[in-house]
Amino acid sequence: MKQHVTKVARNCFFFQLRHLQQIRQRVGREVTIHLVFALVLSRLDYCNSILAGLPACTVNILQRVQNAVARLICQLKPHKNVTESLKQLHWLPVKQRVQYKLCMVMYCVHHGLAPPYITELVTSVAAQPSRLGLRSADTTNYVQPRIRTKFGERFFSYAGPSTWNLLPDDLRRTPSFNSFKCELKTYIFITAFSC
Repeated sequence: MKQHVTKVARNCFFFQLRHLQQIRQRVGREVTIHLVFALVLSRLDYCNSILAGLPACTVNILQRVQNAVARLICQLKPHKNVTESLKQLHWLPVKQRVQYKLCMVMYCVHHGLAPPYITELVTSVAAQPSRLGLRSADTTNYVQPRIRTKFGERFFSYAGPSTWNLLPDDLRRTPSFNSFKCELKTYIFITAFSC
């Protein structure tokens, strides 16, 4: 995955970000934000759920891209801390963007909105025959399979349920998809920046 992440970062830096820096003063902040979403953040978010479980050194390559874009929008100097800018823009860091995507897919699985090939990868705790009649059968948790290797933690069958099970139960029970998206982003945002 390091080769893939490096290629995405290189494309963002050399093709999109360099051109955006040249036109930033002429187009203004709002247009720059729209261009950043269209040209850079869409690349960072595309299929980012496959980045689950990657080491921090690999994910940090993409985080540097996001930091550079935040500096561009907020017109910060190269070595200035961007945490406040990310909060101001209300952007989740890359690692949390991956968690957000996994939770969105798991919500679709839980409510029967996901395609069968994804739904078949995970099992609800309530669907296990050994749990019938137990209190755990009433939860919205999913089974986390036993994994023997660190590489196995990157499989959706493990990463999806482990991320989903960490969410508060009332958030998982949100009835509408749009409400869930808003509440999930708020929850992850607060968790990410509360440290």
